[in-house]
Amino acid sequence: MKKKFSTAWKASSQTRKQRKYLANAPIHTQRKIMASHLSKELRSKYKKRSFPIRKDDEVKIMRGKFKGKTGKIANIDRPRKRVAIEGIQRKKKDGTKINIFFNSSVLQIQKLNLEDKKRVKALERREAIKKVEKKEVKKTDSEKVKEDKK
Repeated sequence: MKKKFSTAWKASSQTRKQRKYLANAPIHTQRKIMASHLSKELRSKYKKRSFPIRKDDEVKIMRGKFKGKTGKIANIDRPRKRVAIEGIQRKKKDGTKINIFFNSSVLQIQKLNLEDKKRVKALERREAIKKVEKKEVKKTDSEKVKEDKK
């Protein structure tokens, strides 16, 4: 366990290795780790349950003191794996306001930021694969019926 990071730790059932995997994960892996569930409408539209969070996504808080509140993502802190939401702040003793950071697992994506073409392709990629698989299954079923008739 001397290495800084290894993808093999993800497969381990040992909690210490799981913790090390999350703590030392590179940024491109942290992005995937910081995913949130999609709302029912988005889930039915894109045929995906969760998707990585991005700035300007509109999210709803599902747990805790601020449960039910919605807002746009203002800031993502990848090393701490936390997300700040616009309009959800607290006052310090000196009167200044600071953002409250949330874990991405507590959030539900209500509206996606689709300005990036690569992100749109990533959403549609899985949907296209499922359509192709369904067509192949239908063809094989119809071929079996034809063979049985002969």
